[in-house]
Amino acid sequence: MYPPPPPAPHRDFISVTLSLGESYDNNKSRRRRSCLRKWKQLSRLQRNVILFLLALLVLCAFLSYTHMADRWKVLGGSPTEGQRLRVEMTGQKPANPPVLPAPRKADTNPEDKPTMLPQKPRKHIRRRPPHLQIRAPNIDSKDGIQGEAQEQVATPGDTHQEETPQRTVISWRGAVIEPEQGTEHPSRRAAAPTMPSAPAVRMQKDPGPQNARQKGVIEAFLHAWKGYRKFSWGHDELKPVSRSFTEWFGLGLTLIDALDTMWILGLKKEFEEARQWVSAKLNFEKDVDVNLFESTIRLLGALLSTYHLSGDSLFLRKAEDFGNRLMPAFATPSKIPYSDVNIGTGVAHPPRWTSDSTVAEVTSIQLEFRELSRLTGIKKFREAVENVTRHIHSLSGKKDGLVPMFINTHSGLFTHPGVFTLGARADSYYEYLLKQWIQGGKTETQLLEDYLTAIEGIKAHLLRRSEPGKFIFVGELAHGRFSAKMDHLVCFLPGTLALGVHHGLPAEHMELALALMETCYQMNHQMETGLSPEIAHFNTFFQADLKDVIVKPADRHNLLRPETVESLFYLYRLTGDRKYQDWGWGILQSFNKYTRVRSGGYSSINNVQSIHKPDPRDKMESFFLGETLKYLYLLFSDDPDLLSLDHYVFNTEAHPLPIWSAA
Repeated sequence: MYPPPPPAPHRDFISVTLSLGESYDNNKSRRRRSCLRKWKQLSRLQRNVILFLLALLVLCAFLSYTHMADRWKVLGGSPTEGQRLRVEMTGQKPANPPVLPAPRKADTNPEDKPTMLPQKPRKHIRRRPPHLQIRAPNIDSKDGIQGEAQEQVATPGDTHQEETPQRTVISWRGAVIEPEQGTEHPSRRAAAPTMPSAPAVRMQKDPGPQNARQKGVIEAFLHAWKGYRKFSWGHDELKPVSRSFTEWFGLGLTLIDALDTMWILGLKKEFEEARQWVSAKLNFEKDVDVNLFESTIRLLGALLSTYHLSGDSLFLRKAEDFGNRLMPAFATPSKIPYSDVNIGTGVAHPPRWTSDSTVAEVTSIQLEFRELSRLTGIKKFREAVENVTRHIHSLSGKKDGLVPMFINTHSGLFTHPGVFTLGARADSYYEYLLKQWIQGGKTETQLLEDYLTAIEGIKAHLLRRSEPGKFIFVGELAHGRFSAKMDHLVCFLPGTLALGVHHGLPAEHMELALALMETCYQMNHQMETGLSPEIAHFNTFFQADLKDVIVKPADRHNLLRPETVESLFYLYRLTGDRKYQDWGWGILQSFNKYTRVRSGGYSSINNVQSIHKPDPRDKMESFFLGETLKYLYLLFSDDPDLLSLDHYVFNTEAHPLPIWSAA
């Protein structure tokens, strides 16, 4: 019998359940199934509302992206394009040699030499002026454009730089100053355009000693500059009575406007100090609105002019940067530019109260933008402003060449038709017709035809004689009704007419220029202070107890304007009659007597009819240094080669730009 088998060994088992396609994930799949279950538990209405909100969110995100992409495109295109087209401006030379000796430092410091902002050099084909051997003042030809970013300048009035400018709206063409933010505008460049070049003007010899009257102008300039330097250095305009400053654009407006004046007057120390401020402090990356017209004629014009006179490429670099930042103003349906543009964000807009621009503003930026294109080879500047010129030329609504004061930026049509003036909002339209024709080498016949037609329109509709002096004046026409009102601004016309005759236009224009010059002088002479009111009305009916010039209380202020002395300069330069110098000297004496502020500077005044209480307005406009004193200095010069009218044309802010030779 067999023994029983041994008991089986005890074994433990572990049961594992495998599920294909699933893994342990902290119950995430279960949560997903739970969310799906809850979604199915929602009512159809609830699900539709949620889907609608999600779709709305996606749509808003898409629209926001599109808007920002357009904004980036306006500010300069793709980064690749900006990187490809940025330029190193080494070796750029002005179209004309300097007409006066270059200001020089007493000690040349290599650390004070200007440089471009740090960036990678890139190749670019740039249109160059004729081969002129010129050096910028105190800048070595090899590395004269290097070091700008590192340049440190101890400038007067730096304590003001920390102050927050007061937000103000200045004049009818003013702009509101906003907090600073920066935006760069890369250049869009093209091959150099085919256009006339500026002639190689011979080097001006040392002008020699200045006469007593020119020294009087220099003394007045230095007194004005003393106030600006002490109380408002680097700010826009001086308030000489309160010893403070006012901001319009926040870009050192007076300093830049006066650069070429200092060069012409031979003020070497002052020029070099201002040049250092431009190099170290002038920065256009600011979230601020600027008026297209005012900033073009004052800032862009001054930078271009100073570049031509000094040969210093710093000013051309600044001009190009600023010009690029103004270009968004032209992005309108009609290509008629908006009045204002933010140079930091690239957002342009019309004035707050209207969608119109003024005709004078959109047609008085051409000299500057055309010259900027000629120097840089960037076509867009010239194309933008010449589109405006051609558009205005083709419009209906004119009256024998006279244009209304306003134009709509959307429709491109004149608005407020039937009102014609040579005063504010229309004046420089006529001036720039002639000056563009001269600038371009007298080849653009459309400009000449429009100018000649306009002069005939002025003679037919706006000229009258006053009583009892029988002075010819330029009035205004509103819906067929004549008004004997003449702005002091109209006193640009005698000089413009004389300039046209100098360049071959009918001699009868000079007869009208001489007559109107007498009238503008009387607008000053018949005032107790010897200074013209802002607006004059003329007596057209004989009354023994009335003068020719009548001034209303609201119009009797004087803003230190240049138009009378501007025309005196042209008339003396082209006739040689010294009475025009005497008249200008009298006006300078009146400025010294009634507008000079003891601590420094000159102030506009409220009442030109009171010698006891002229009532200072506590503001020195930038054009007093940029235009008024410059024209007085040139008026008192007997050297016709000092900024010869055969080689230079002055913009409407008295900044000389070269005349191009015919192609």
